[in-house]
Amino acid sequence: MLEIDGLTVEFKTDEGIFHAVDNVSFNINRGEILGLVGESGCGKSVTAMSIPRLIPSPPGTIKKGSIHFKGRDLLQLNPREMSKIRGSQISMIFQEPASALSPLHKIGTQMAEIFLIQNPGMPKKKAIATSKLWLNKMGIPDSDDKISALPHQLSGGMRQRVMIAMALMMEPDLVIADEPTTALDVTTQSQIFELIKEMRQNTTSMLLITHDMGVIWEMCDRVLVMYASKIVEQGSIDHIFSKTAHPYTKGLLESIPGLNIKKKRLKSIPGQVPSPLFYPQGCNFNNRCSIAEKRCQTENPKLKEIEPGHMAACFKPLS
Repeated sequence: MLEIDGLTVEFKTDEGIFHAVDNVSFNINRGEILGLVGESGCGKSVTAMSIPRLIPSPPGTIKKGSIHFKGRDLLQLNPREMSKIRGSQISMIFQEPASALSPLHKIGTQMAEIFLIQNPGMPKKKAIATSKLWLNKMGIPDSDDKISALPHQLSGGMRQRVMIAMALMMEPDLVIADEPTTALDVTTQSQIFELIKEMRQNTTSMLLITHDMGVIWEMCDRVLVMYASKIVEQGSIDHIFSKTAHPYTKGLLESIPGLNIKKKRLKSIPGQVPSPLFYPQGCNFNNRCSIAEKRCQTENPKLKEIEPGHMAACFKPLS
């Protein structure tokens, strides 16, 4: 479905070049849910926004790489060709609905517009009626009232559910979800994840970005672990949780509170994330790694296969 090869994205700032994504490669198969985890600022959202070409330019630039979607390199398409793909074949659930929804237009108008752009002959009444059905699927009560409301008249959780509905209702081939359920209660999260699982049976694929390792465990087939602009480990759920290979992944997992483990304090990864303006020489994790050696300070480890389907960028993988 999707194959990204050597994606590198930079931003020009007053302080210098901001290295957001560095030589990132991965693929997503049809019907697969791929998780992407890592600390804030590591490049997850920039990677996601590069796929539908939503990186603002300037200041952002995709310096190199390719993004092949169903056999076509999206980076080679003109704006008109990309607009036909966005929404119908690739959709995105943004992290902050307040900035993604127009404050000047009613919810129903914004939802119906998606149908009308992709199906110019569809009657507006039918587009509005279908939008109401999707609000109901998202667990939003009183859809007749909500469809006529402006975004600021809805709660943050309801706005997020509207965004999710807008991303799913065209049944796209690929959904890019950036922290899609952070503003929702546990019950609504469960309902939406069940809906996503149903859509996966219809061959919809998903790139799921989240900080919640529980969500990764519940939803994903494979996982990418990202640190300081690079993919440092990738593999199946079993690989990441049971056969952890990269010290950073191990640190992430050890920082999760367990219900059956009695500890006074949770473990944390020492040190600070390096600035994207000034990454260290060698491995980007070397100044926080407990097993780093001299080589790690001068050479940049590349992703290597440890076992079939499991890769890590480390000179001394743990497994």
